[in-house]
Amino acid sequence: MNKGQALITTAGAFVVPIFEYLYGAGDAVLTAMMALLFFVAMDWISGIRAAKKDFSYASKYGIDGVFRTFFMLALPAGGHLLDLLFNLPGLFFGALTAGLLYHVIQSMVANALRAGWGAWLPLNVFESLLSWVSSELDKKINRAAERGAIANVTDNPENETQRE
Repeated sequence: MNKGQALITTAGAFVVPIFEYLYGAGDAVLTAMMALLFFVAMDWISGIRAAKKDFSYASKYGIDGVFRTFFMLALPAGGHLLDLLFNLPGLFFGALTAGLLYHVIQSMVANALRAGWGAWLPLNVFESLLSWVSSELDKKINRAAERGAIANVTDNPENETQRE
């Protein structure tokens, strides 16, 4: 066994038991968490592209997003711990994971539409998704406009006196 294999094996020996303690064991748990991670990554990709497109990208918001994502990924672990506490068959874990998946997919679709990727969706799917995410899309557009306005004020050298 080379050093790389030994490192990965050692990491797995620590990570897998921690993962199973926090989230539970089994294919359903692993699949649910992989789906959540996948859609969180897709949300990040679409959100970054949308923010770059409408000039609302801000590193502070991105850094906050790291903490927000960590918090979101910890919620199902808390659900699993509550299930253990109350001797339930994954009810809290399932509810929190399903709720997060719903929210993250909604956010991802809204970001994709904001990024201009809606033209790649079939028209009937696009209309369904647009009605599904309209409130989320409105919130994101308003928040982006506010951040863009703030960035324009602080980045404009003519507004130097306003910052002092």
